[in-house]
Amino acid sequence: MKNRKACPKCGSKDILIVDGSVGPYGRGNNILTGGLFSAVKVDRYICCSCGFTEEWIGREGIALLRNSKKAHR
Repeated sequence: MKNRKACPKCGSKDILIVDGSVGPYGRGNNILTGGLFSAVKVDRYICCSCGFTEEWIGREGIALLRNSKKAHR
């Protein structure tokens, strides 16, 4: 949905974006990578027709996750 601007499930172009955010006590659209003050923002794309969702992390966030003890393969 992020790249094609359409839902891959139903084809709708009625897409909402919820930008990643970091609030107090880990609140928001994020992944905590260590303490309360280190988090990666996760953007969400939502199809308003069928409810399908996708989550995306920016390049900076991926670099932080690679160095995090919480991530593994």
